[in-house]
Amino acid sequence: MTTKTISFAKKINNSQRSYRRRKVVNYFSLSIMALLTLIALIPLFWIVSYVFLRGGQYINPQFFTNMPRPLGMEGGGVLHSIEGTLLLILVGSFFAVPPGLLAAFYVAYHPNTPLGILVRFGTDVLSGIPSIVVGLFCYALIVKNQGHYSALAGGIALAIIMLPTIIRTTEEMIKLTPSNLRAGSLALGAPEWKTALSITLPAAANGIITGVLLGIARAMGETAPLLFTALGNENFEIGKIAASALANKQSIFTVLGRIFEQPVDSLPLTLWKYAQQPFPERINQAWAAGLVLMLLVFIINITARVWIISRTNNLRG
Repeated sequence: MTTKTISFAKKINNSQRSYRRRKVVNYFSLSIMALLTLIALIPLFWIVSYVFLRGGQYINPQFFTNMPRPLGMEGGGVLHSIEGTLLLILVGSFFAVPPGLLAAFYVAYHPNTPLGILVRFGTDVLSGIPSIVVGLFCYALIVKNQGHYSALAGGIALAIIMLPTIIRTTEEMIKLTPSNLRAGSLALGAPEWKTALSITLPAAANGIITGVLLGIARAMGETAPLLFTALGNENFEIGKIAASALANKQSIFTVLGRIFEQPVDSLPLTLWKYAQQPFPERINQAWAAGLVLMLLVFIINITARVWIISRTNNLRG
């Protein structure tokens, strides 16, 4: 055998040994990652399973359709908390999503301007503020001036909590959008605002919706800021308010004013209050309320994922 042939054979052997070594290292690394992932998921499945076991026993149709009963009596439901949670999230989204999207677009398009730097810095600071401080701020700013607790004050508090997640996620999604799309639209004569609405926003819609849902999921589980703003109201029922308005022939604006100006409950707030009471039926309902809250967040996320997948498939044709 010639020297070149021997050298070539050695290179092949070295290459094969290197390939086998990389393969072993790859399998070992994947195994370690899978094991660590499994270890990380164990607490999650443990908590979810435990909540399902404890709360599922007390879930029935009456739990969703009935109002609370007096202390010491069995039965009743958390209709007031479900309606209050949805109302607070609706108000919070109204005050958080449009400003959050506009701020994110500005920061993404003008990152180095004084206002862009200030918005990014303020978002970082706001994301680290404890939620109870947000509640105290809204109490001093809104509740003290109104003279009473209300769903409006609670919704604004949740909006402040949602803002950082919406702004930063939307900003990152806009940055990931190919710059050629924006440049092509501007080159064809479209103004900046129309390019943002017609080109950038649809292209980044999947990530933006994910960010909005993350913000809603965080706000939906908050209790501390609602103690100083929404307070809680076991007599809150939108159906009764609407029926009373129809009977008295009140306008829609009067009805909305009555709804938003009242203190309201929420699922985490009800869970917190029920868990402290020495009545077994209330403690059991606290577990059930925790399960309902968890299911609401789960349903919202699943619905959004299905919508995103279907939209992606439609865009691909």
